Amino acid sequence: MSESKLRTQSMDFAVSIINLVKKLKEKHESIISNQIGRSGTSTGANIREAQYAHGKADFIAKLQIALKEANETGYWLELLYKTGYIAEDEYKSLDAACTSIRVMLISSINTAKDNNK
Repeated sequence: MSESKLRTQSMDFAVSIINLVKKLKEKHESIISNQIGRSGTSTGANIREAQYAHGKADFIAKLQIALKEANETGYWLELLYKTGYIAEDEYKSLDAACTSIRVMLISSINTAKDNNK
């Protein structure tokens, strides 16, 4: 996967998460919205930070943090769906985007590790 595709998709996903948080706040939901707002936007921020990593190990570490944040975001999305805060179609769309980012991150991490041998 190209780095720019990963950066673009993570930015688009962060925008979707911010829009979701706005809707959740209108429903006076603050616990999960704060959590998903942090993890959903942190994913892209860590991907962006990896661009200027201090070497291969730092690059891999930043992508691994982004992967953890994306995984956490997936948890919050599922919880929002199971508690009725978001509809199934919205959940499926956001979860698919989140999963796509995780797949690209895993691929990028594995490639970077293989190139580090």
